[in-house]
Amino acid sequence: MSKVFPGIGRRHALQGAAAGFVAFGLLLWWLLPLGEEPPSGTIVFSTGTPRGVYQQYGERLRTELGRDMPGLTVKLLNSAGSQENVRRVATGKADFTIAAADAVESYELQRLSGAGRLRGVARLYDDYVQLIVPRDSSVRSLSDLKHKRVAIGLPNSGVRLIAVRLLKAAGIDPRKDITPVSDGIDTGPGRLAQGKIDAFFWSGGLPTNGLAQLTKTFDFRFVPIDGGVVSRLHAEGDTTRYYRATNMPESAYPSVQEGSTVATIAVSNVLMTRKDMDPRLTEWVTRTVIKSRDDIGAHVHSAQLVDLRTAIYTDPLRLHEGARRYYRSVKP
Repeated sequence: MSKVFPGIGRRHALQGAAAGFVAFGLLLWWLLPLGEEPPSGTIVFSTGTPRGVYQQYGERLRTELGRDMPGLTVKLLNSAGSQENVRRVATGKADFTIAAADAVESYELQRLSGAGRLRGVARLYDDYVQLIVPRDSSVRSLSDLKHKRVAIGLPNSGVRLIAVRLLKAAGIDPRKDITPVSDGIDTGPGRLAQGKIDAFFWSGGLPTNGLAQLTKTFDFRFVPIDGGVVSRLHAEGDTTRYYRATNMPESAYPSVQEGSTVATIAVSNVLMTRKDMDPRLTEWVTRTVIKSRDDIGAHVHSAQLVDLRTAIYTDPLRLHEGARRYYRSVKP
């Protein structure tokens, strides 16, 4: 049996115990701020379409919220996407949601019901616009979509908002120059494989499960969206300022891209709520979103991009008071 010598050994033992206590205290502070009882009750989280990233993220976040707040019930509500999500939160049909910044700005500029009550919680990750066609398609650019059957996303989706703007920027009238189809990521891949549509637009995090699954059964490719189109979009002002020219990394869908990037545009996603949401609950939700990044990211790749340093920038939305409290508490 080891012997603790008077003075030195005992002092070291006490110092070790104290250090352990401090570490344990810091862990409790991270998980349970100020030793408070976790908030309880019920909230509604509007997600997205099946096989989309919003839905995947919402499911994983619900699990994480349940760990931190066992008394909180989180009800998930499928949606068409960003535009519907914004409206649901603004009008009180949902309490939290994810939406693309351009859809949020569009809602605010139109001064639609409840727009002034919208508040930001965290900037999450970017959506990438993806235009998908069969591998042997003659479509090589946006302008080649004329007279084609093109899925432009569900009504009230963020995909529809971006797809229509891109088509117009490319000189294509979405109502006259193509046959527009209302397919989302849940139905678009299957209809493309069946030859019922010639192309479809998708805007989502990378990779999106619906497309990752399609790589296993159907030979397709991505159509690049060049920087000239993005410049024409920016010239329109307003909400188009949230689009940025970028490249879809070759690692997104390796078997399809074969080591090549794809020129496209991206737009940031914002986790949002309403001004009247309980500040303490919102603070706890914000904490869970940030600290669960790695756990959620192990299943939803886009979530790995959630970053405490950028989460605070929820433009075009002002931060909710509860979210602000959290960011202040962790400020160096």
